[in-house]
Amino acid sequence: MRATTIHAPGDIRVTEVPDPVLKRPTDAIVRVTAGCVCGSDLWPYRGENPIKAGATIGHECIGVVEEIGDEVTTVRPGDFVVVPFCHCDNTCAHCRAGMQSACVNLGITSSGQAELARVNQADGSLVALPEAPPEDLVASVLTLADVMPTGWHAAVSAGVAPGSTAVVVGDGAVGLCGVLAAVTMGAEKVIAMSRHASRQEVATAFGATHVVAERGADGIAAVREITDGVGADAVLECVGTNDAMTTAIEVARPGGGVGFVGVPHGVELPVGTLFSRNVGLRGGMAPVRRYLPELLDLVLERRIDPGRVFDLTLPLEQAAEGYRAMDERRAIKVLLRP
Repeated sequence: MRATTIHAPGDIRVTEVPDPVLKRPTDAIVRVTAGCVCGSDLWPYRGENPIKAGATIGHECIGVVEEIGDEVTTVRPGDFVVVPFCHCDNTCAHCRAGMQSACVNLGITSSGQAELARVNQADGSLVALPEAPPEDLVASVLTLADVMPTGWHAAVSAGVAPGSTAVVVGDGAVGLCGVLAAVTMGAEKVIAMSRHASRQEVATAFGATHVVAERGADGIAAVREITDGVGADAVLECVGTNDAMTTAIEVARPGGGVGFVGVPHGVELPVGTLFSRNVGLRGGMAPVRRYLPELLDLVLERRIDPGRVFDLTLPLEQAAEGYRAMDERRAIKVLLRP
């Protein structure tokens, strides 16, 4: 099959690789109809994560079930499915507690930017649609593989509640989905921290009531001014850097919560600050399967439109250009068509 592969920092290619095959009776093979580039894919692309030369890359996709293992009962060939990036059996103790991203049989999609993908816990992971989505819903359905549930997880972890004030640190696709999540959950005031006009526009369309373009101390001061010096009830940290975490903690009110979903790189927690101000910190890798049924209903009922985070669509063969566009901030998120 044709698949996106990474060979070194900045070196993305679309090459021929062996088709994935069923390895366990719980597996399924999905023919990808749409995949995408994730902000976390940029870490290895920029040389921040280890790279295995020639490895496939990409963990977000939707498509049609092509083949199933002998023990798979909930989906069948021909079903159109959302593929959560983190696979789970949905029955273990952690899954039953709502933490499917820590499943004892955890797996991760490894060829979402390709023609085919293997899911190693098909029954627990895949969520089938009644039929293939109409073209104008494809992008929004694709967000349900990762980016929208991840933004939602940030809001849940931060404690967003009706009438609350929320701040979103990060204006990538996850941060923008975090804005949409906070608005959908009923936050009265949603402050998006963004200094890019195209992203500010999406944040506003998603319902952000304020936009703060400043960073660092100036950004913190701007949020405090908007909140009358109180700070935010809930803060969504959607970047993963030390600066982003510092800002998130500093703009939280005493007793507030920070929900972090940015993959941490060089983060050092100010435990003394968290202690003295009673700021709670929760989050991590999103348990996508936990949120999928509710989010899928919201998308299919057209109550939310997270697909707006995609502002560039390319054929799979141009995956390298998709990476360049996101790395250079010419695109928020790139959708790839095999």
